[in-house]
Amino acid sequence: MSTAPGDRPISLVLQDIFTNVQDIVRSEMRLAKRELTDEVAKAGAATLLVAGGALASIFAAGFVLLAAVYALASVTPFWLAALIVALCAGIIAAIALSAGLKRFRTVRAVPKTVASIEENVKWAKRQSK
Repeated sequence: MSTAPGDRPISLVLQDIFTNVQDIVRSEMRLAKRELTDEVAKAGAATLLVAGGALASIFAAGFVLLAAVYALASVTPFWLAALIVALCAGIIAAIALSAGLKRFRTVRAVPKTVASIEENVKWAKRQSK
């Protein structure tokens, strides 16, 4: 026995709505998990670059200090060699830090999920009118 769409009992309509909302929430959770996984991978790569830049900065500072020691302790050209190495390490550190920070700026928190949830809320409001 088939009934017209308008003849369905309210309990069935509410059950369908509840089931649909559950499906939407589950889908949103899967999407959020996927987006977070992707963003964490990006953050990991950026972290490695920043860590490399930080380590190179430490070495650069060490060579600058070594150059200062050589410059004060001796008037031989050893300090110049240490200063050149320190400058090179500093340039490498600046490049790595810049690249890592640039990658950090591209990491976003689940933008697709937020947009999808906003769309679902609007849809639910239209359905309840």
